[in-house]
Amino acid sequence: MAPTVLVITALEDVTADMVVAALNERGTSVVRVDPAGIGSDLFFRAGIGQDSMVWGGRLRTASREVELEEVTAVYYRRPTPYAAGYQHLPQQPREFATAEARHGLGGVLNNLYGVLYVNDPAAVTRADFKPAQLQRFVELGLRIPPTLVTNEVQAAKEFAAKHEHVIYKPFRGLPRSEDGYTGAIWAQRVDPGTFDSDIAVTAHLFQAEIAKVGDVRVTVVGRRAFAQRITTRDGVLDWRRGNWDELIHAPIAVPKPVEAALHSYLVSFGLVFGCFDFALTGNGDAAEDWTAIECNPNGQWGWLPDASAITGTFADILSGREAAGYGESRRL
Repeated sequence: MAPTVLVITALEDVTADMVVAALNERGTSVVRVDPAGIGSDLFFRAGIGQDSMVWGGRLRTASREVELEEVTAVYYRRPTPYAAGYQHLPQQPREFATAEARHGLGGVLNNLYGVLYVNDPAAVTRADFKPAQLQRFVELGLRIPPTLVTNEVQAAKEFAAKHEHVIYKPFRGLPRSEDGYTGAIWAQRVDPGTFDSDIAVTAHLFQAEIAKVGDVRVTVVGRRAFAQRITTRDGVLDWRRGNWDELIHAPIAVPKPVEAALHSYLVSFGLVFGCFDFALTGNGDAAEDWTAIECNPNGQWGWLPDASAITGTFADILSGREAAGYGESRRL
């Protein structure tokens, strides 16, 4: 049986396209599936028992078939939500079918024996909470901004009184609107004079603004770290809100203590890959110049100048040409 990399993602995914192309160049067998296609474009069978102590069976898409026993690595990107395939059903059967598909098909795909996951979906879920990220940064000796998570108006006002400038940012992105559009709430400076009872409605994340000279995105894949300093022409607080074509990128060396902490971070969550964001307060030579902001365990990197090298590292790890690194995650 030929070793196969299973790529789990949506049909339109430029980042996954890059990795698939690199795997094809290496002669690696690749099968791409979107679990939300179950019942229309995706069919499967999976069995386990006394004759087979691990899940075995077959996945069949409109163009490919793969035996589960052939899968040696899974690149878990951004599959379409299961519910998308059941929008034509009334609410109760829609929710039932969605849950059954997620627990049945998803339960099999996420638990293939001896398979390398980049990244393990369960690990991504654990690492996706910003409070957990900030706590882990502190445990590993990294600097973070003073942070408050609250729904108390008075607590928010007291926090703002301690710091010259305070920013707010959401924990998650905005969900799709009823007409199918998505939006974003960027990190932004807030006026404590506007704090009112609306704060009590839900949780809020407030941080002391860091007097930064730039930002750094560090993409860690296995044992390799790719770092780019990001500067905006207008000095905007959140570089993501502007025109990405106008961002100024420059490679930057990561201080050894910081890089070691990032590898330890991935290990602690069982991750192979992560996109780390830092605020830079000096020239970057010292660890004290780096303030950790967050880590996206399933972040974007295709727009970075070193995307080609990152792509190659993904492909080498998934094809078994390179060790997955200290955070290697296999289902055993």
